[in-house]
Amino acid sequence: MPYKTEKLKFNSPFLDRRCKLLPCQKERMKALWEQGTSQRELARTFNVSRRLVQFTCMPEKLEECKQRRAERGGWKQYYKGGKEWAETMREHRNYKYNLLKDTI
Repeated sequence: MPYKTEKLKFNSPFLDRRCKLLPCQKERMKALWEQGTSQRELARTFNVSRRLVQFTCMPEKLEECKQRRAERGGWKQYYKGGKEWAETMREHRNYKYNLLKDTI
């Protein structure tokens, strides 16, 4: 039986672990990009991939990538399978339950 918290949303991006960058970090990254900081340096600073830096600082590149992906027939997202994925989901559910248990 699923947890009640599975349908609840996080109110804060600071609690949601699916996000690699917070909105304030994205703004800071764009500001540093406009000042001339390289993609590699930004990636090291924020501990993310260069591809994420490129998509954050140049949104037109993200749109081009989405367009090319659609032309190839969409995309497939691959998940871990079996016990490893089950353990990951269990850990995520427990994390979310402990954060949101006061709201239920």
